[in-house]
Amino acid sequence: MKLASLEDLYVDELKDLYNAEKQLLKALPKMAKASSSGELRTAFREHLEQTKEHVTRLEQIFEQMGSSGRGKKCKGMEGLIEEGQEMMAEDAEPAVKDAALISAAQRVEHYEMAGYGCVRAYAETLGFDDAVELLQQTLDEENQANEKLTEIAETVNEEAAEEETAAAR
Repeated sequence: MKLASLEDLYVDELKDLYNAEKQLLKALPKMAKASSSGELRTAFREHLEQTKEHVTRLEQIFEQMGSSGRGKKCKGMEGLIEEGQEMMAEDAEPAVKDAALISAAQRVEHYEMAGYGCVRAYAETLGFDDAVELLQQTLDEENQANEKLTEIAETVNEEAAEEETAAAR
């Protein structure tokens, strides 16, 4: 697809985000299953439900434009998920694995926040006010998910440090 205008870029980036969210729908249940922390497992499950809403919002935007979200593979998300799968496969103490899962999940959140921030700015410039509102709502939720992961990390990281200390004895 030739990007001849800001609107072309906007649509291309929306398709990228749509595919990213679809990939995340498959990855989050695996991440929840791999975590030993109940709080982290719950956070992944809650974010799965939010991700379903993110997909629905993107579909609303595509519908408003008379377009489809299909046709683009998000290689960035694919790589981030692959890294997360590598962490899940590691032979690690439970809290250490949870810390690694949080790290992988926060990389995903930051990637999504960057993408949603850009498309929201494009939509604002292009005068797509309905889309701006939907995209901002998703951006806010991605930020909240990241903050929740940071809170959980404070406890998980302490537990991981305690596991390391106990293993050294």
